[in-house]
Formats: sequence, structure tokens, C-alpha cells
Amino acid sequence: MSEPERNTITLRALEGAPLAEDNIRGMVVASANAIAERNGVDLLYLRTKDDSITCTLACSRLAAIGFAAELRRITERWYRQHTGASTLWGELPTGSDIENDDEDWGLNLDDWKNEPG
Repeated sequence: MSEPERNTITLRALEGAPLAEDNIRGMVVASANAIAERNGVDLLYLRTKDDSITCTLACSRLAAIGFAAELRRITERWYRQHTGASTLWGELPTGSDIENDDEDWGLNLDDWKNEPG
């Protein structure tokens, strides 16, 4: 029997150290555990630092990306409602240099398009 696929995600604040506050760190950790449980995904490893959370999940890469997106969405909303601040994780600057530069994200979409189906 083969081992399940493992993938690791990290959400990192672009500014500051918001997870240095115990209540915010606790909310982020509880949210990660709840999302994993709700979706039947094994959360194999979880580590927090003052500015980030890293989770290793027993799931596909696509599911791990979805997990990260949901964790970001839920924690952003809670953070705005409870602190009045605009963002927990930060917003990327907008503009054509950022939005259209796949290399910044380590993506090579041409390779994906050319893979056999």
C-alpha cells in the first residue's frame, strides 16, 4: 500500500508579526484544524511563527492549495471583524508587473498546457 500524497502550504504575513498575539495565533491554528476536519484531510504537521503558519497535509497539491485559500479567507474575515484592521496576511501590490509575472510565483503555465492529458 502506498503512502498518501503529502503537500505543505505556508501562509506568511507580508508585514509585521500578527501571530505573535496569542488570540490571533490560536484562531489561525483552530481554523486550520477545523478546515482539515471538515474536509476529511489529515493535518500531519502544523507550525506557527510570529508571521506565518505552515501545514503539511495528506492530500493532493490542488487540495492543499484549496486548503490554503480557505484558511486565508476565513482568517482574513475574522481578523477584520475583530481588529478593524484591513488585512491579516497582506495584499500584493497591483499593477501589470506583479499580476502578469508568472515567474514570481514559480509557475510555468506553458509546461502545464503541454503536458499529456
